[in-house]
Amino acid sequence: MERSILHFNVADFAVAVERVADITLRSKPLIVAPLGAARAVVYDMSEEAYQCGVRKGMALNLASRLCRGSKVVQPRTDLYRKAMGTFLKRVQSYSPLIEHGLEDGHLFVDLTGTHRLFGPPPDVGWRVRREVRDGLGINPIWTLASNKLVAKVSSRLVKPVGEYIVATGEEQEFLAPLSLSLLPGLQGKELSRLHEFHISTIGQLAELSRSQLMVPFGSRCEFLHQASHGQDNSLVMGGPQQSAPIDHEHLFATDTNDQQEVESIVGNLVSRAAVTLRHRRQVARRIGVWIHYSDGSHVVRQATLKQGSSSDFGLRQLAMLALKRAWIRRTRLRSVRLVCDRLHRQSPQLSLFPETTVKERSQEKVLSAMDTIRARFGHSLINIGGARQTNPAVERLAV
Repeated sequence: MERSILHFNVADFAVAVERVADITLRSKPLIVAPLGAARAVVYDMSEEAYQCGVRKGMALNLASRLCRGSKVVQPRTDLYRKAMGTFLKRVQSYSPLIEHGLEDGHLFVDLTGTHRLFGPPPDVGWRVRREVRDGLGINPIWTLASNKLVAKVSSRLVKPVGEYIVATGEEQEFLAPLSLSLLPGLQGKELSRLHEFHISTIGQLAELSRSQLMVPFGSRCEFLHQASHGQDNSLVMGGPQQSAPIDHEHLFATDTNDQQEVESIVGNLVSRAAVTLRHRRQVARRIGVWIHYSDGSHVVRQATLKQGSSSDFGLRQLAMLALKRAWIRRTRLRSVRLVCDRLHRQSPQLSLFPETTVKERSQEKVLSAMDTIRARFGHSLINIGGARQTNPAVERLAV
């Protein structure tokens, strides 16, 4: 059976939501970035600001100089998540298989075999766009292809507004003239290496055999060969992208080597990661701590567990161990980043005999109560002692 994958993409999702909330923002370049932070970075920007050279992650001071006259607004992640949830509800009636992020405006919808219920997949694309535009005021791109990779490339091609259909069997022909920069999953080092070989289009990459790609790219040759031919057998996984590592970073307002401050910030990052893990019903077996020094150098160290954990207390010990291994210089720190990976699902099987101590069971009750409070009033309302609240203005989130 031919697969039918719809990809919806709201370009610059945060900007789109802000412009729906305040229509006066539609008439000027818009930058979404924290206000009042000495080292604020760009969270999102409008197409006008992008054309001026503004990019995500760029220092706000530089972005403001590049795009003079732009309006800067504070990120409101809760609002973006709420808008994403409403967008998702509009699509859920067409397929049970929807893969989506938390607040990025991207949805993959598997419509394979649904044409008798809802009509041809292109009709569903038009219908959903009309419903979302009329109901939410945002205008998503939609593209249709036989797999996720080609559908995503199509979205990048028509951004910021449009639609595109790639018929089954025409994937390689569609990709051939396109730039390599449009190919998802291609790493920066691989792109640079291909440019050294004077390969700039996907079609030129597709002309190379697996054995030719093996020499410079090793085990990545299979992915490069399949992607350049428009082949992607990955399934549309229902729900948020569960396999993605949990990644939080904090940029200090001023460089610091205050141990108490750094440890409290790491503790808060751990707390945020642990909440996400429990929400996903996952556990992490490894924590990595990235330390960026003020002189531009950085150090990465990791710590692992035999059995995964989603407890603030267990993960905090792991993170502090990684931090101790990484923090080996007296130079001030500019930022600290925490990544939880090697994720696994929590076992639904209950233990016949209790394997946790009284103290651990008490901690689970405390965390459960804190999660309830945070779900209702926000994460910043309550925290574990010693963990300093991070300023959302200088925290970057990439879940």
